[in-house]
Amino acid sequence: MKKKIMILTAAFTLALGLGACGAGNAESTAQTEAETAAPDADQDTETAGENTDSQGTDGSRILIAYFTAAENSGVDAVASASYSDVNGEAKGRMQALAEMIQDVTGGDLFSIRTEETYPADGGDLIDYASQEQSEDARPALTTHIENPDDYDIIFVGYPNWWADLPMPLYSFFDEYDFSGKTIIPFNSHNGSRFSNTISTIASLEPNATVIEDGFTVNERDVPDAAGDIASWVDSLGI
Repeated sequence: MKKKIMILTAAFTLALGLGACGAGNAESTAQTEAETAAPDADQDTETAGENTDSQGTDGSRILIAYFTAAENSGVDAVASASYSDVNGEAKGRMQALAEMIQDVTGGDLFSIRTEETYPADGGDLIDYASQEQSEDARPALTTHIENPDDYDIIFVGYPNWWADLPMPLYSFFDEYDFSGKTIIPFNSHNGSRFSNTISTIASLEPNATVIEDGFTVNERDVPDAAGDIASWVDSLGI
């Protein structure tokens, strides 16, 4: 009789254990599904600074900031004059170049976004850019670097507009003091290369080291620039 009671007690204990285990697994599964279903952060408040793998070979933390009208035009990139077809996907040209740099450096990406909506049509866009320059405009930014002090190297990408930086780049450099950091420019152009934009960046960030050997590419050649970018980054020793 005593042996029978012991057997029944053991069976009851085992059943309780299995039930608790099942409940624990269900809770774990529900938590995983909730995490998987969590929405991405709102792009209008995009920040950078959470990627712990964004280090160069010398241990420097790397940020790759870029401005492209395609992400500020209020339309899909394919409808914008500032996009390129990269491996069958429509992307803003500067986004495409920034991602190529990320592929070889592991840096954090940061898209410079503004409150301004830029024209998608190419002719309207260059007219709009000219007007902004004549007004010395400073478009308000809607994206911000979360921890700018965490970075040692800042790649900065932009199109050449009327032989100058796009005005959102002036807003960007007004917002951040990159003293003691290294700034590495990259851009796309339609024949004018960098113009005087690198010296302009040096004047806006006088206490930073601004690399004069930036990467510049004609806008029509952006889709095929990955190999040249890899060689360029290698030459920088990053």
